[in-house]
Amino acid sequence: MGKLDNKVAIITGGASGIGECMVDLFAEEGATVIAADINEAALEKASQKQNVYGMKLNVASDDDWQALAKEVNDRFGKIDILVNNAGISSEKPYEQINAEDWQKMLSINGFGPFAGIKHVAPYMADQKKGSIINISSYTAMIGQGFNHYSASKGAVRALSKAAATTFGRKGVRVNALFPGIIETPMTQALSTSKELLGHLIQATPLQRLGQPDDIAKAALFLASDDSSYITGSELVIDGGYSAQ
Repeated sequence: MGKLDNKVAIITGGASGIGECMVDLFAEEGATVIAADINEAALEKASQKQNVYGMKLNVASDDDWQALAKEVNDRFGKIDILVNNAGISSEKPYEQINAEDWQKMLSINGFGPFAGIKHVAPYMADQKKGSIINISSYTAMIGQGFNHYSASKGAVRALSKAAATTFGRKGVRVNALFPGIIETPMTQALSTSKELLGHLIQATPLQRLGQPDDIAKAALFLASDDSSYITGSELVIDGGYSAQ
């Protein structure tokens, strides 16, 4: 028996990094998983996995979200789980950030989760059950990163709380994860600087960087019925960095 037997899950950014790890773990635990991503080549690879269906999605598109939610519900009869994981990052210093940079970051990292909840939560509400997990960042909880990335993840934090109160009485749970530095293709640039990497590890109480599996296992808990009385919660997964 898997923790997600007979459940249907949508995971955005599911073709690489943390999202791919979640897709694999959720499928292993018995779920039918829709790996939603904008990368078509990666989606083709994802679709070769058992119980995984790659579907193209631009999370910044309201129309794409509406079409995807309807297609999944029509095809599989329900949607039990949504993980809003897709996102982008940037190392651009605040002096160089312009309105175009801001709008792009917020459209993907902020509007993406909002549109996902907007179009998927009603299907969950109709069945009076569902779990939504939003991936924010530890930068939304501490004074680090005066930039558009931190702003976008702060938006995810606020949206998660608001959605939890909006949809809770309809049986839909909404929780947020706050990863620290996780070793993924998005953070690969860190590995090119041994000095920076060493500093980050030294500054982390658990003395290591996070792995995609660390986030995937936390998402599995929130997606499963083991967390049936948890909504509006914030789970920080940063090795203790933000506790200092």
